[in-house]
Amino acid sequence: MPRPSWDEYFMSIARQVAERSTCLRRSTGAVLVKDKRILSTGYNGVPSGLQHCEATGCLREQRGIASGSHHELCRGIHAEQNAVIQAARHGIAIDGSTVYCTHQPCVLCAKILLNAGVVSIVYREAYPDPLSEELLAEAGLVPRCIGGDN
Repeated sequence: MPRPSWDEYFMSIARQVAERSTCLRRSTGAVLVKDKRILSTGYNGVPSGLQHCEATGCLREQRGIASGSHHELCRGIHAEQNAVIQAARHGIAIDGSTVYCTHQPCVLCAKILLNAGVVSIVYREAYPDPLSEELLAEAGLVPRCIGGDN
């Protein structure tokens, strides 16, 4: 079995992290990495202490909210957001890091990643969000897709 590249290695970990997701619509995972070392991970799901969507039902489904719109109308937090939050909670500096995401970041996550000092985004599956792409391009950060779809 050939040894995986660093990109393949960290993306496989992001996919493993996504398996912890409690979202009924889409399981996502994120891994923040610097100098080939994992700093933090995150998956999408409700904040700690709240009932999972398996128990309450999907708020977005209940309200007929289309994928890719009104991100704020959801009980869950995105994987990238959770990875940044976990790093902050544990005092881990992520400035200059790379994030490996199972899915291309939405505009909310893109803005958070930019302000957190993330300098590289690697994702597996596309997520159509033109504003996210526009803001990242303006900041000089062009995400790379590896595997999955483009």
